[in-house]
Amino acid sequence: MELPANLKPDEASPEWMNKADNAWQLTAATLVGLQSLPGLVILYGSVVKKKWAVNSAFMAFYAFAAVLVCWVGWGYRMSFGEKLVVFLGKPAVALDEKFLLRQAFLGLFPNATMVYFQGMFAAITLILIAGALLGRMNFRAWMLFVPLWVTLSYTVVAFSIWCPDGWLAKLGLIDYSGGFVVHLSAGVSGFTAAFWVGPREEKDRERFPPPNNIILMLAGAGLLWMGWTGFNGGDPFVASINASLAVLNTHVCAATSLLTWVILDVCIFGKPSVIGAVQGMITGLVCITPAAGVVQGWAAILMGMISGSVPWYTMMILHDKVKLLRHVDDPMAVFHTHAIAGVLGGILTGFFAVPKLCRLFYMVPDWQKYIGLAYGLQTGRTSDGFRQMGIQLGGVVFVVLLNVAMTSLICMFIKLMNIPLRLDGDELKIGDKAVHGEEGFALLDREDEWFENAKTNTVFDAEDYHSSVVSRSISEVQLV
Repeated sequence: MELPANLKPDEASPEWMNKADNAWQLTAATLVGLQSLPGLVILYGSVVKKKWAVNSAFMAFYAFAAVLVCWVGWGYRMSFGEKLVVFLGKPAVALDEKFLLRQAFLGLFPNATMVYFQGMFAAITLILIAGALLGRMNFRAWMLFVPLWVTLSYTVVAFSIWCPDGWLAKLGLIDYSGGFVVHLSAGVSGFTAAFWVGPREEKDRERFPPPNNIILMLAGAGLLWMGWTGFNGGDPFVASINASLAVLNTHVCAATSLLTWVILDVCIFGKPSVIGAVQGMITGLVCITPAAGVVQGWAAILMGMISGSVPWYTMMILHDKVKLLRHVDDPMAVFHTHAIAGVLGGILTGFFAVPKLCRLFYMVPDWQKYIGLAYGLQTGRTSDGFRQMGIQLGGVVFVVLLNVAMTSLICMFIKLMNIPLRLDGDELKIGDKAVHGEEGFALLDREDEWFENAKTNTVFDAEDYHSSVVSRSISEVQLV
């Protein structure tokens, strides 16, 4: 039986390439990219005080661009290329057609697709770190921090856990889609960098005035949530039933976590916080990420309940009781939403991972080594289950220690380069106008606006218009 013309291999569609897998992988990568641009750009720009809207959004925008250039220049091959040492690949460019058009190390699609997909993960990790540094980091320091961190920290963790030659990958650590590589790394590094940079101005840390635009904040959060379809659904590197399971588990866990957080807010504080709901959504997404396609749906529900309650407790109750947590200013609470939730996800993956689902995901001859403790106890493979838990905990320790050390060294190096990590006092008081010469919210020029309306709209009562604008508060007269 002859294949249809559109399925026949040719020079542009070699025999080894699966068109459906390639299409899905490119789509998944773009969904991850949309989490950053515009998702986190909108979220960051909306959740901060008005005077920091441009700076916060632009920190994310800059990081996205800088990471991609570093990624094709040397980062991808350091993360997934030929082994240099046990935890790192040899640096090399990923720009030549001979490399980019060859089959990727996993999946039935070319290297170009894999470089793009993995680059989106590297970019969002730096943007998540930015969430801990909003409202006071010197932008020149951030410009240097981004390439240094993606080179010296991200590549080490990615190679160790995700590259087939990585030492933790060979041990059998389960990280389906970045609970360790992306979220735990970002949470720990963000908190560490925030310690070195120092806190915002006291006035900027106050809860009032509230975020400059909560509706836009929800729009950014929604893009982040829906984009997670590609984040977790793309990591089997194939349009498979396992990808479908991962996507469903992702959204079920996130929804459960959000609801758990809201219920706790209502029960303890009497009001459902919208900002709290967003935090609960994020902790659920982070927690399920290392487990998305290797756990049952009921486990995703339980993980959502845990991720909506434990980080809620550490953020809302424990935070004020621990001196270090009070001292370190973390505007987006990345320590709680990514470090704490990432640790929970890694440990719970080691408990709930199903051997059959691990086989469907890894598709390797020694798939039996991947077994959650719950199934080890059930099937009499108790020692194997405890071994998996030990590997997961070992991965947590490795990621935490590496990121604390490397982030601290990078911050100290930037200071040695005579680049202040923190903005000066006047810039901290003024915000966007002082740092960028631009503002996110343009106030109406009353006289010019009145003049334009008087010329173009004869029905409009110019006097009423002028008086109504004068009577409104500044916060109401803004262009979003």
